Amino acid sequence: MKLLLFLSDAMIPLIIFYVIGTGLLQKQNIYEEFIHGAKDGFQTVIKIMPTLVGLMVAIGILRASGLLAAVSSLFEKLAGQFVPGEIIPVFVVRLFSNSAATGLVLDIFKEYGTDSLLGVISSIMMSSTETVFYTMSVYYMAVKVKKTRWTLPGALLAAAAGAAASIFLAQWMA
Repeated sequence: MKLLLFLSDAMIPLIIFYVIGTGLLQKQNIYEEFIHGAKDGFQTVIKIMPTLVGLMVAIGILRASGLLAAVSSLFEKLAGQFVPGEIIPVFVVRLFSNSAATGLVLDIFKEYGTDSLLGVISSIMMSSTETVFYTMSVYYMAVKVKKTRWTLPGALLAAAAGAAASIFLAQWMA
């Protein structure tokens, strides 16, 4: 166990030293390559910034209008016997925003505790689902994809599978 803890602490510095060492051995100008990569990254951020701002504003409007609560209650009526009602808003919000979902998870932690069944379900769910709409909008905007084909249904199915697995695993561990 101590070896795993050491490796997890040392992994990032080892990767950095490996990249720098490989660049030096190949006689590359590491600093210039770093600056070039940083410029490219900054240009990407500038390109996707309007999408990010629009998505954040839309999430704020959804939460403030009560539509998010209405959608969560609709899902609760449909899946309430299989899914704890407190988890449904986390799943719905997680599809759009990681930070908003984290806020809901922290509320669950405060009310029920981190070691409670709801706390464990929400923790596993946060690591086994994705911010589908955020990810699709950012990445498809960056590479100018117009036709997403089956990406959205596939991503929603994968997110639902991750949520179902989190419920199953948390109940199995309890």
